[in-house]
Amino acid sequence: MLFENITILDENLEVREHQYVLTEENKITYIGDTCPETAEERYHGKNKLLMTGFFNLHSHTPMTFMRGYGENLSLDDWLNKKIFPYEDKLTSEDIYVGTLLGIAEMLRFGIVSTSDMYYFCEDMLKAFLEVGVKCNLSRGITCFSDASYHDLPAYEENKILVRDYHNKNDGQIKIDFSIHGEYTNTERTIQEISEHAKSENLPIHIHISETEKEHRECMARHNQMTPIEYFNHLGVLDSPVLAAHCVHLSGDDFAIMKEKGVSVASCPASNLKLASGICDVKTLFDYGINVGIGTDSVASNNSLNMIEEIKLFALLQKVRANDPAIITPKEAVYAATKAGAVAQGRLDSGSLKVGNRADLIVLDMDAPYWKPVHNLTNNLVYSASGTDVCLTMVDGKVLYKDGSYPTLDIEKLHAVQKLSRKEI
Repeated sequence: MLFENITILDENLEVREHQYVLTEENKITYIGDTCPETAEERYHGKNKLLMTGFFNLHSHTPMTFMRGYGENLSLDDWLNKKIFPYEDKLTSEDIYVGTLLGIAEMLRFGIVSTSDMYYFCEDMLKAFLEVGVKCNLSRGITCFSDASYHDLPAYEENKILVRDYHNKNDGQIKIDFSIHGEYTNTERTIQEISEHAKSENLPIHIHISETEKEHRECMARHNQMTPIEYFNHLGVLDSPVLAAHCVHLSGDDFAIMKEKGVSVASCPASNLKLASGICDVKTLFDYGINVGIGTDSVASNNSLNMIEEIKLFALLQKVRANDPAIITPKEAVYAATKAGAVAQGRLDSGSLKVGNRADLIVLDMDAPYWKPVHNLTNNLVYSASGTDVCLTMVDGKVLYKDGSYPTLDIEKLHAVQKLSRKEI
């Protein structure tokens, strides 16, 4: 496809107008201010912005069924009184349908890849492979007993996922490992999952220091070690780790994360809704730690609207530091794009660059709230709406365009999803 006479955010997130961008198969093959001679399909770029797609660093996609279900509760009550009982009733078909609905929402909001943690993983992967969105999937594991991880069904599931799906479809699917959290697993389970991940040379996705209670009680249980210190003590951080939330880091946590190359998924909307707090992104940046953005699930957000998430990400840091200059629009956009791609191990994605994967989105800038344009990146972060996304392309294939989904039946999906809701 040739995007012609279009405004772009280039690989340095600089604005360039009247550009021509050519994609061939799954790659970006040309970017310039002159039109290539040949192109089978053309996309006219008047009043449009072309940029890399968004990389969602933390989500639980099938939880679309729980949108609006567990409202106005603390994290403990939300999980134990509403979410866990609901999840106990979900079936394989529910997970497949819920994943499809979540994928449709991702595409509508320009998400081209997600780091997901859940279960019934093969049903999730069926949906991702059918539609074409990228996913780093980890089988969420909780274990409160003395059982060995090797005796849990999740162990066999992880072996199958790695064997059959890792890097499937030219890297569309990547398999990570998961430790749900310090407070939902025994030391034995954590160590054994970590050892399995190391043996496969794969990353680990973990909830870390999401709430003050989690952080404080971990220290009480483990000789004043914070969750980061505890996981480091057990050798977990010797693998590449994606740490979700990181709202209540303290002490040596930042230095350890920098040393170990931990990436952080900041989840602003979810952390606000559950009153968990605000991640200290400024200090993470000061230490040179890679920070991306996650939506978390729609049960705690309640959407996968990444543009809304980018705005919150930027605004909250200004309030937290009492400094309006603490984070730039470019830094916020980078967190939602290249930082996420790096954390997912997708080094040929996340920026509009010749040779990179054609994981691209187009935004319509024709709405009144985009005008005037003193600085287009400012408008993208602070004025744009998620519904401005009018095209989403993954690996060179258009998966969403102007309300249509070429690879899924959205009307049928809505009907099936309505019938699949659970009553708890």
